[in-house]
Amino acid sequence: MITAIVMVHTAADRIPETAQAIADLDGVSEVYSCAGDVDLIAIVKVAAHDELADVIAGRLSKIPGVVRTDTHIAFRSYSSADTDAIFSAGLD
Repeated sequence: MITAIVMVHTAADRIPETAQAIADLDGVSEVYSCAGDVDLIAIVKVAAHDELADVIAGRLSKIPGVVRTDTHIAFRSYSSADTDAIFSAGLD
C-alpha cells in the first residue's frame, strides 16, 4: 500500500464542498480541514504508484475549489498502536 499525504490549498469560500468532493474520491481514505499554511490535508492510499497520478493529478487537483496541491509520499508508518502490538506479542 502506498500512502500519500496531500496538502490542498482551496478557495476560501469552497472549503467544505471541496473537502467533501475529495473525500468521495476512490483512493482517498481521509480528509482533514486544518489551520496553518494549507486548508485541507488528504490521505491517499493506493496499491501502485501509477494510481497516485490518477487520483491526485487526474481527479483531486481538478475538483472545483482546489487551487494547488503539494504531495508527500510516506516511506514508513509509525504509531503507538504499532509499538504497543510489538511489545505485547506473546503476552496473552
